[in-house]
Amino acid sequence: MGVLSRIREDIRAARAHDPAARGNAEVFLSYSGLHAVWAYRVHHRLWSRGFKTAARFVSQFTRFLTGIEIHPGARIGRRFFIDHGMGVVIGETAEVDDDVMLYHGVTLGGKSRGTGKRHPTIERGVTIGAGAKILGPIVIGAGSIVGANAVVTKDAPPQSLLVGVPAIARPRGEGDHGLALLDPEYQI
Repeated sequence: MGVLSRIREDIRAARAHDPAARGNAEVFLSYSGLHAVWAYRVHHRLWSRGFKTAARFVSQFTRFLTGIEIHPGARIGRRFFIDHGMGVVIGETAEVDDDVMLYHGVTLGGKSRGTGKRHPTIERGVTIGAGAKILGPIVIGAGSIVGANAVVTKDAPPQSLLVGVPAIARPRGEGDHGLALLDPEYQI
């Protein structure tokens, strides 16, 4: 997929997730979450080709501009959208699958200082609410919803709803698909 096709796909994903988006030009010019993802693609390519210092410099400059820190070593899929992005941190060994959405203040962080896999894996179609912390080399199953300010330190099966500190996972019920976002108990 070419660069322009990928940018168009990202803009469509942003418009699908954000009802406040009024047009492609507005999204292209003013959505810092998209700007951070686009910059990530540049610094991830540098990182992958062995230009580690240059990659870190670009990622830190992007952090300065957007308030979003994505380590160049992280692996991020397609149609990834960060809404209101400020304060998002994604660690070096984090893996984010396609169609994932994060709100502001989310941390995909580690719990140890060791080497190897230290950050979470977020599977396809997960939504993570504002201020949530996903910590350690855990897996959040496809289609799950993580509530605002939840602290997740254990694996969650697909289609889970995770709320609380520490987060408790429960299977998403029939009424939870998308409507959980409107329920004040699980507000994201």
